[in-house]
Amino acid sequence: MNRKTFLRTLTAGVAVPSLLNGFGVKAYTANPLSGLTDTINTDTDHVVVLINLAGGNDGLNTIIPIDQYDALHRARLQVSLPEKSLLPITGNNTLAFHPAMLGLQTMYNEGLVRIVQNIGYPEPNLSHFRSSDIWMSGSDSNQFIASGWAGRYLNYEYPNFPVAYPNENMPHPLAMEIGYSQSLALMGPQTNMGYVIADIDWFYKLVAGKTGSIPNTPAGEQLAYIRLISQQSRAYSQAIVNAAARVKQQRSYPDTELAAKLKIVARLIAGGLKTRLYMVTLEGFDTHDSQVDKENHTLGNHANLLQMLSGAIISFMRDIKELGIANRVVGMTFSEFGRRVVSNSSIGTDHGAAAPLFLFGHPVAGGVLGKNPVIPRFVPEEYSIPMEFDFRSVYATVLKDWLCVPAQDIPSILQREFPYLDLFHKNLPCISSSIAQDNKEAGISLLSIAPNPVQDICTIKYETQGGQVLVHLLDAAGRIVATPANANLPKGQYDVIWNVESLPNGLYYCRLMNGNSIQTKNLIKIGT
Repeated sequence: MNRKTFLRTLTAGVAVPSLLNGFGVKAYTANPLSGLTDTINTDTDHVVVLINLAGGNDGLNTIIPIDQYDALHRARLQVSLPEKSLLPITGNNTLAFHPAMLGLQTMYNEGLVRIVQNIGYPEPNLSHFRSSDIWMSGSDSNQFIASGWAGRYLNYEYPNFPVAYPNENMPHPLAMEIGYSQSLALMGPQTNMGYVIADIDWFYKLVAGKTGSIPNTPAGEQLAYIRLISQQSRAYSQAIVNAAARVKQQRSYPDTELAAKLKIVARLIAGGLKTRLYMVTLEGFDTHDSQVDKENHTLGNHANLLQMLSGAIISFMRDIKELGIANRVVGMTFSEFGRRVVSNSSIGTDHGAAAPLFLFGHPVAGGVLGKNPVIPRFVPEEYSIPMEFDFRSVYATVLKDWLCVPAQDIPSILQREFPYLDLFHKNLPCISSSIAQDNKEAGISLLSIAPNPVQDICTIKYETQGGQVLVHLLDAAGRIVATPANANLPKGQYDVIWNVESLPNGLYYCRLMNGNSIQTKNLIKIGT
């Protein structure tokens, strides 16, 4: 492939891999723009930081129901924690923290942590991959959705993305993840909605302007070319450099990978990025064996993980408070499932169902939501804690009370309605309707549908720059159910009348593809 051909294959919204000192980088963006404004409304621009505890965290050794301690101890002798080692919870004599979680205990006592008990979903799937997809997509256990809950929110908030992004209204990434690949959670209906910082070291090389030397060889020439193209395709890189440069000093963090990731997140938020969602991952929670130290159950793999989590979060919270952004940031942990009540013979625990979830931050209403898990006197080997709250109720509440999505619009993001939970302080400031409208109008709209919702017939209007045009209608799983347009057309604006009467009621996505442009809009089919 020659350079001209390679250039033509680069499209907006497509992940373009590059090699920067050996680190893989993925960016999801439109063509570069210069002279973008880096202003931000810090009073209303709320941020969510998601922490994925990958592997399935043992909730019963994280938040211990000490009112059930005797039954719990009998059921999990291989991993049970000494009762005297547990960290008490102020104002609650029935729960305690793992002894490695001093940081979260301190934050809880300051009213900065909300513990949500027994989070899960009906008919839980105990496969890591499938359950992770369910949490990321917000699907039912028997439903397959090709997009993520956060990606659908961002598609709702910025419906014209990625056409003419970045732009003056939104010059920064919509979402960011620190890791080598983007999670399903940040995938929009048809377009990746996030920017990936592949590696902690790569971030600091980017900030320092050091991408490594290029060897004076034919291979080095090609590497230089790939770097050049990827730099052009990553229009957000300079915005990240600018934001990082604004923060001259931060608090010290523990020497762990999670802490290093959260330190980057704090720096970028404080530096003025308008990015709404950040995601980081802490691996290692699949503790089938050696969960605890055989001689001292307060030590071991799980204790190390919880210490990393707790230390990183409290350092992050202290940092953002000193940086003056604490009132704008809410954090949330999640894991694909919990562990069984009964321990196994390998000094570990096997895949279970429900487990606790933490929300943290100054806007969060501190305390405990939900009942303590009940441990039967005689516990069957495969017994798991049953669900009390559906995890999508947490998502719905975060969307409504923190990200300011009108309640009537949330079912279109989460596919259906879920009860709201008591998670935040009352009367939090929300984004004004004018700012929300600016977000919806940012970029260039090439596709519209009216009426929408539609009972039978709608008009799909689209604009093409000329050439092959495809307009598809897709269901929630990403399957094409109709093709309203498939033609080679001159540049211009076109209408197509389409009858959706035969389709089942529900949410669909109308997708326009033309050259380097792709755009997706929701279509809601309702009954008569």
